[in-house]
Amino acid sequence: MWIYIKLVGLFGLGSKDPEKKSISKKKKDLKKLVKEKKYDSALRIGSEILKRVPHENDVLFIIGGIHFTKGKYRTAISYFEKSLEIATHDIDVLVSNAEANYRIGNFSRATQCCDKIKEIDSKNKFVVELLKKIEDAKE
Repeated sequence: MWIYIKLVGLFGLGSKDPEKKSISKKKKDLKKLVKEKKYDSALRIGSEILKRVPHENDVLFIIGGIHFTKGKYRTAISYFEKSLEIATHDIDVLVSNAEANYRIGNFSRATQCCDKIKEIDSKNKFVVELLKKIEDAKE
């Protein structure tokens, strides 16, 4: 029992830092609100988190995803780009960024994201489909 308690303390699983606990709770609330499709409330909570922890990658991706869902592709892209500064090889963010750029007609950036995805996962089906859509749109 003592070993478990000691390890929990060492690895921060039982963090006593009230700030970390608060952020953790807000992230849970954020994910719940997104699941319930309460996007305006989720955006408010996500913004609160980012004010305290500007480089919270999961939150950047979630907020970008909400803006994408609402059709605000340029705003979504700004969040995806910030997320990619932190996690350059995150396929989910790259896919979302590629799709958002495609939707605003920024085919070169969409293609760059697809190339990066291919480097990481050469068999990714999304890349093949999006690159075909880009070629079709150029014709």
